[in-house]
Amino acid sequence: MGLFRRSFKLCLLLFGIGALLSENLGAATAFPRPDSIPEGLGFNIHFSDPLPGEMKMLSEGGVRWVRADFLWPWIEKQPGKYDFSPHDRLLAALNAHGIRPIFILSYGHPFYDQGKPPYTEEGRRAFARWVAACLTHFRGKGVVWEMWNEPNIGIFWPPKPNVKDFILLAETVGKTVREVAPEEILIGPALSKMDFKFLEACFKAGLLEYWSAVSVHPYRRKDPETVSPDFEKLEELIARYTPPGRQIPIVSGEWGYSTSWRGIDEKKQGKYLPRQWLINLMHGIPLSIWYDWRCDGPDPKHDEQNYGSVSHPHHPDRDPLFDPRPAYKAAKTLTQNLSGFRFAKRLAVGGSDDYVLVFKKGEELRLAAWTRSQKTKKVVVPAGPDFFRALGHTGEKEAGYRSTSQGLCLPLTDEPQYLTPSSSNALLEEAAAWTPAYEHRIRGRERECFPIPAT
Repeated sequence: MGLFRRSFKLCLLLFGIGALLSENLGAATAFPRPDSIPEGLGFNIHFSDPLPGEMKMLSEGGVRWVRADFLWPWIEKQPGKYDFSPHDRLLAALNAHGIRPIFILSYGHPFYDQGKPPYTEEGRRAFARWVAACLTHFRGKGVVWEMWNEPNIGIFWPPKPNVKDFILLAETVGKTVREVAPEEILIGPALSKMDFKFLEACFKAGLLEYWSAVSVHPYRRKDPETVSPDFEKLEELIARYTPPGRQIPIVSGEWGYSTSWRGIDEKKQGKYLPRQWLINLMHGIPLSIWYDWRCDGPDPKHDEQNYGSVSHPHHPDRDPLFDPRPAYKAAKTLTQNLSGFRFAKRLAVGGSDDYVLVFKKGEELRLAAWTRSQKTKKVVVPAGPDFFRALGHTGEKEAGYRSTSQGLCLPLTDEPQYLTPSSSNALLEEAAAWTPAYEHRIRGRERECFPIPAT
């Protein structure tokens, strides 16, 4: 019996140690999947203290997230002493409007490693102490923590990118989150564009053990839809290195179009915002952040100053505080018109450049439709006789379309439109999901399209 008791106690001890190790070495907290639009949409901001009336206008754009700078030198004013008061004020302002923050853990600090991104053990320990203080202060307040910002370019990882040093720092931060507040959400690496070589180095080093999502900034001067093969490639890469039993999504953490770029004006930027968010929704991206909330300056030729959804000058005695650009109107229209809806499928109509997306809320259906083509294209959506109300991408009302027993003859432009059928049964069962290799069941019928009165 004595031997049995000692063996039993030993088993309990080993079980306890195993449970402790399991808790400390457990998987990262799952990234929240949005139930519906607009829960996964947001803007980048560059302030901790909003102007009077600014949060009202931002929240009326319909977004539920902001991504904000959270700089080490701003907070550690003296060695080992941290001032979180600006971000406490920001968090209070966000909470009042039901908006969650992504705080970016960055950059180097003059107190350590000559202000460069931490590259010594001492510098990494100092960064980890700061991260631990951040986690403790904001624990349980809905913050998503992001590991750095664009460490693959020299301006943010001076003097030049060093993936090995980044990995060492990211691993230190991951272990700190696991030890201090394992329920908190950490994502990374917030890369500029789709740098697959940098990403794979991070994955090979085991950083997916600590990250709840992989954040990238898919900037491009091409149409937003060109991101599809990049997302597919990244999904395959993540799956190759993901620890067993986990699903790690992609986060589109920063992406926009500057109106100082050749070929991009405010009108085109306004078309691209909803197309970007819609294509991300189609790919199951749980969080899409548009860069930027407001223009950062008055110079129309400066790239960085012209990403905003609203103009730079503010008018303190007027509502709205900022002049809305088409991008803001497009954000507001999308979030209001599809509020409570979830992406269901892309219909097999038209060609690879034509998009007709189905969104559902219970038994309700809505469509978002557009084409990459510069010319108007006509497609036939399988539908029974019905009437489809139409809304333009910046909120302008259109006459709508009447379908017949032959289907819905729908003209597509590069401006998204939202369609609401009168009946939830308007779409026919033959409206299959689109795949690159589909056989068009109603091919050629678009040539028979003709204007159908909306009355």
